[in-house]
Order: sequence, then structure tokens, then C-alpha cells
Amino acid sequence: MNDAPKVSIFRKEHFNAAHRLHNAAWSDEKNKQVFGLCNNANYHGHNYELIIQVTGTINPDTGYVIDTKILSDLVQREVCKKFDHHNLNLDVPEFANLNPTAENIAIVIFGKLRPHIDSTLELKIKLYETERNFVEFPAN
Repeated sequence: MNDAPKVSIFRKEHFNAAHRLHNAAWSDEKNKQVFGLCNNANYHGHNYELIIQVTGTINPDTGYVIDTKILSDLVQREVCKKFDHHNLNLDVPEFANLNPTAENIAIVIFGKLRPHIDSTLELKIKLYETERNFVEFPAN
């Protein structure tokens, strides 16, 4: 049994992106009713704040759970460079057939990062779409 304490490391990143919430199977009226201003045909943007949480035991050789420079480089490569100043609906293949809600964006980000982080470490994504609206994946 491993009694080593677990520690969470957090890395905060930022990206700006445009999107449109839209369900192609619905009428224009239903899309406007459900998504309101977020259904603007000309898209709209957000200044997203992304917080990545990695939890695990401390490596006795390094003193780290994970090297934050390595984590930052990973997030920049896999998320920020692919999302920042892009239209999520048009420019990011993962959203070609997936509505880019904050919930779905967080799940996509998790999927992009998880394969690159040691499987013994827990990963959690917190994504702020606005100061008051944010999501967390996976949920507790």
C-alpha cells in the first residue's frame, strides 16, 4: 500500500477563440431559442482561461509531481497553438461535428492532453468561458 501523499499541481493557460453554438438537426428558430446570442451566424468569441490540474505522488528524484515547464509546453503545443485565435467550428477538426460548448471543449482538451501525461497521474481540466461560467472535467 502506497502511503505517499498526493499533491496537485496547477497550470493556468489562456487562449482566445470564436465559436457558434448550433445544432444542424434543428431549425433556425429552435437554435435561437436554445442558444440565444451564442447562435450568432457570424460567431462570437471568448477569452478562455484554462486550468490544468495534475495530481499524484511526488517523484523522490525530482521533487516534482510533474515538471510545470513540460506541462506548459504540452498545453501550448496540444491546445493553445491549435485553438488560440481560431474559429473552433471551422478551424479545429474535433469540432467539425461537435458543438463547441464549454463542456465539449473541456472534454476535447482532456483528450488531447491525457495521452501525454503519465497514466499514474490524475488529470482534471477547468475551463473558464467567462469569469462566471466555467466547467470542470472530469466531474467528481
